[in-house]
Amino acid sequence: MSSKPVILIIGPTGVGKTEMAVELAEQLDGEIVSADSRLFYVGMDIGTAKPSGEQRGRVPHHCIDIASPDQLVSLSEYRRLAGAAIDAIHSRGRLPIVVGGTGQYARALTQGWEPPAVKANPRLRSVLDHLGAERGADWLHAGLRRMDPAAAAGIDARNARRTIRAIEVIFATGCRFSDLRARGELGYRFVAVGLRRPREELYARIDERIERMFEHGLLDEVRRLVELGLTPDYPSMSAIGYAEAIAVLQGRLDVEAAKVAMRKATRILVRRQDTWFRRSGREVEWFDMKDSTSRQIAEHIRERLEAGDG
Repeated sequence: MSSKPVILIIGPTGVGKTEMAVELAEQLDGEIVSADSRLFYVGMDIGTAKPSGEQRGRVPHHCIDIASPDQLVSLSEYRRLAGAAIDAIHSRGRLPIVVGGTGQYARALTQGWEPPAVKANPRLRSVLDHLGAERGADWLHAGLRRMDPAAAAGIDARNARRTIRAIEVIFATGCRFSDLRARGELGYRFVAVGLRRPREELYARIDERIERMFEHGLLDEVRRLVELGLTPDYPSMSAIGYAEAIAVLQGRLDVEAAKVAMRKATRILVRRQDTWFRRSGREVEWFDMKDSTSRQIAEHIRERLEAGDG
């Protein structure tokens, strides 16, 4: 068993992972490595609920603001950057704490997953892009679910780009996308901690966060991105809130309608995250955020590390 421990913090969006991770890092002499693809992009702060400057000042954060919004951070690139960050944290004698928000990127570390090396098929991709635009991302995702349920479970139905890539690989190889992902041991020993709240409380927190996004300038943030040439087709703009904000700026939605759409989409995301947690195949110790303190969770982690668990 590896002597390189890594803490993994998971939980649905809005549960409170960010602040809890900061408190745990302070108590465990740790540093945080983000596994949330929404946080990769510079200038996308409000709509992604990125850790605040105060939080990032309290504890070093890694894999945040690593790309411009017009770039794509692949799984392989993320795995390289996150692995380098984890190794550097260990070299300083500190504890890496990976905070999971995106299932695929967390798996890239915990299970060593990488996408298969299959060249793009421009003609097929063009056809799928057209069908997606005509019939919707959900229609594409339903097709993938019929061909490869395991791959579909790990891809957000709103993310047409990743859905198309999985279908493209299936057509190119004749094999399921989920069976072709390479796995390689990364030499880490993961201790996984899950955070949860009652569903209605979680939904209330999500609603409050959406209100704060608009109060703190979400529309101004998205206006600046649109002025840079960003559209909803960019991977960085797939996070909930950006397409809705663009619709407001274009006069296709009013603010209240955008909030309703964001609330609906986030509830769907929470349910998908629950599915991913159940299928992750990793032993997770779950803590109810209403009844647990960071001190209690830190003590649990210390006990697991001392016992050599992971």
